[in-house]
Amino acid sequence: MTNTNKPQRHFGFQQRHQHRGFRLLMVTFVALLAGLIYLFYWWSFASRFVVTNDAYVTGNQVPLKAQTSGTVVDVRVDNTQYVHQGNVLVRLDGLQAKVALERAEANLADSVRQIETLFSQAEMLRQKLSAKEAILNLSRQDLNRYRSVAQEGAVSAQQIEDTEFLVREREADVRQIHAELGGAEALIQRTTPADNPKVLQAVAALKQAYLDNARQEIVAPVSGFVAKRSIQPGEQVRPETPLLAIVPLDYLWVEANFLENELAGVQPGQPVEITVDLYGSGVIYHGEVLGLGAGTGSVFGLLPPDNATGNYIHIVERVPVRIGLRAGELQANPLRPGLSAMVRIDTSKPGRSVLQPLTTTPADTYKTGVYDHQLDGADELIQRIIERNRQLKKPETRLRAVKNM
Repeated sequence: MTNTNKPQRHFGFQQRHQHRGFRLLMVTFVALLAGLIYLFYWWSFASRFVVTNDAYVTGNQVPLKAQTSGTVVDVRVDNTQYVHQGNVLVRLDGLQAKVALERAEANLADSVRQIETLFSQAEMLRQKLSAKEAILNLSRQDLNRYRSVAQEGAVSAQQIEDTEFLVREREADVRQIHAELGGAEALIQRTTPADNPKVLQAVAALKQAYLDNARQEIVAPVSGFVAKRSIQPGEQVRPETPLLAIVPLDYLWVEANFLENELAGVQPGQPVEITVDLYGSGVIYHGEVLGLGAGTGSVFGLLPPDNATGNYIHIVERVPVRIGLRAGELQANPLRPGLSAMVRIDTSKPGRSVLQPLTTTPADTYKTGVYDHQLDGADELIQRIIERNRQLKKPETRLRAVKNM
């Protein structure tokens, strides 16, 4: 009996072998085509960009601290609240500052009166010195006359001797008053009761007390959103006590940390595309490279590396790259510091040398004027106290007062 299944099995094996070869050929062709497509994509597009997801939105955090001591009696803001520059955020009780200001006012008044007394004493000593010198000159003249007629017997030797002792006594009085006058003038020479060093010390103390009293109301140095509020009513604060932080969200940038072997073509001025996890890939921010960090992140760490000791392990470092954002895009889609971002830099575009960064300081971003006027009114107060406590304002008035003593 003839076996008819053998040719059929042989034909099926050949057919399967052909299908397998065709599938392998197709897989090879698809793989080769994909490789060519990727190569073309990399050569014409992907090679132009450097990409990292080690990037974060960064901004300024303005810490607000107490500048003087006191007890918190009023907290007027809370986290996420927007405040304007100059708004009063925290108020202290101010009782100790008020007492200190009153003490400083009294000290200034007392200093002015003490200096006025020194001026009067100096004037009195000058007048007294003039009188003593006049008496001394008279005694010297008497002594000269006595000596001129002594040989004629008009005066006795005893009288001449007594006059000589009198002259020496009055010379000692004049020297004593000279010394006293020198000591008094050393404290007031080339000054007035308004600019004497003792008065100026009291003026400085008054200004400090005035400033401490004004700083009982703690104001916002910049406009922004309140964060990290840690102060509560009733707490006792001292200078440098942290109260809260203010975060301006109108000036933000991205800090992208690229591997050192990716930075050869990165230059300031090159365009950048940024996406953040907050909005996803549907929202693309457009920025530009502002500058490259002056060192890798490890150099500025708490414990910088010391590869000269121990075993060495090569680690590819990362360098922070500062990327500016457009104000209009930030306004349309607000960001917050700390948000994760994906950054792509087009290195095919021409930039400028890494030694010429584009980073600048925006106008009014890093300055505040809320503390410029805290001493307003202090000079007027000081002038009133000085004028009120000056008893002798004119030389002729001082002279009349001395003569009346």
